[in-house]
Amino acid sequence: MKILMVCLGNICRSPMAEAVMRQKIKEANLDFEVDSAGTSDFHVGEAPDKRAISCMKKHGIDISDLKARQLKQHDFHDFDAIYVMDRNNLRDVQALSPDDISKEKVRLLLDYQSTHDLKAVPDPYYGDDNSFEHVYDLVAEAADHILHG
Repeated sequence: MKILMVCLGNICRSPMAEAVMRQKIKEANLDFEVDSAGTSDFHVGEAPDKRAISCMKKHGIDISDLKARQLKQHDFHDFDAIYVMDRNNLRDVQALSPDDISKEKVRLLLDYQSTHDLKAVPDPYYGDDNSFEHVYDLVAEAADHILHG
């Protein structure tokens, strides 16, 4: 199984989701691949936001080596599932989908959680450290539900 996490700039939410999913896959001893991308080219080649790096480090996960990249057409063929962080990402990614089969691979990440009514992982970029912790909690719960039902 190959999973792609997508947000707008690929420096906050999607690299956090990628890293959390990788950690949970490793703990479960599964043979999955995970990557992340952004719908925009705003931060291509940049490391994740320093607050995202700090938040993840608190949870024992190092994301400092990740580099932002933009979603490409081949991603629709390379990945089995594409999880997006919010409805704008959903709309943008589905608009880029080359066909209906690819479009069906695109899902809201928070459709895979059960403890709250949120459907979007809020963008923490303009928030504080607590915003990044909130994102961590959301993506961790969603990752658990994706992997374990």
